[in-house]
Parts: sequence; structure tokens; C-alpha cells
Amino acid sequence: MGRGRRVVTGHDENGKSVVIADGVPPQDHPMQGTAIGADFVEIWSTPEAVPALTSLPDGEPTARPFTIMPATGHLIRIIDIYPPSMGGQRTVMHRTRTLDYAVVIEGEIVLVLSDSEVVLGPGEVVVQRGTDHAWENRTDKLTRIAFFHVAGEFSDELLAKLPQPLELME
Repeated sequence: MGRGRRVVTGHDENGKSVVIADGVPPQDHPMQGTAIGADFVEIWSTPEAVPALTSLPDGEPTARPFTIMPATGHLIRIIDIYPPSMGGQRTVMHRTRTLDYAVVIEGEIVLVLSDSEVVLGPGEVVVQRGTDHAWENRTDKLTRIAFFHVAGEFSDELLAKLPQPLELME
């Protein structure tokens, strides 16, 4: 996959808006090019629920150990999910403690839920709310999805309905 271009803005010493980074986001995690049939490309993340908007970021946010989901704050990444002909396979059913917005950029993907499946195409969006799910590319072409993950907490009302112990993908 081409990692794509990321433009990051900031402020100079006079408060004027400037470009502080322009290019391929650096990647320092083991998920890219692995045998799981998907490539994860980190774009940006912050550990804060409400990010501080500063003149310059405090370092490169992709320069951290890889995690599937943020423990706090938010994370945006692009994931390329390969078809079976390119080594792709259905993900395991999993649940995360996050609110996720998944926007299909290209291709087609099947969202597998406990009781149903939903086929999604370019421009379509899933609002994933801590539900048990899997993803599967059943086509012969790559599927690219932008994921925006926001750390969340399960309500007491929902926790009472979920199987215990609660198994989460972190």
C-alpha cells in the first residue's frame, strides 16, 4: 500500500498558521505488511480526551508502540484489508472499548455482527459502538477504510447485558 501523504499544521512564533509536516507519516509498528492480510497506517493520535491545540505537537504521535485501540484519547488510521486472493482473511470477532467511525474509501467490506452482516462500499460510514464484530473482504480487490477511534467507557446498563468476563481487543 502507498502510505499516502499527511499534512500537519501548526503555528509559528508569531501565531501564523504554517505547515509543520508534509509527507508520508512515519511508521514504527509491526502491523504493516504482516500475514494478517491487512496493513495499518497510523496517521495521528493524542492521549487526551480533549486534545491541547499547541503551536507545535509534542513529538511524533506515530512514534509509539502499536496498539489496536487507544486506551485514552483518539487515533486515526488507514487500514487496507486484502481480499483472499492477496492473503486476506476474516478478522476474529472482537469488541473494543471505543467509539469508532469507519469510512470506506475504496472497495467493499462486510461488517459481521452477532446476528447479521452489512455490506459497505465507498463513501459509506459505520458508527461502531463497542459491539462484537468482524471485518471481511470477500471481493478480489483491496479495500481501504479510514478509522477514527475514540476511547470510551461501557455504561453500567450495557455491562449488565454483556458476557462476563468482558473480552476486549486492546
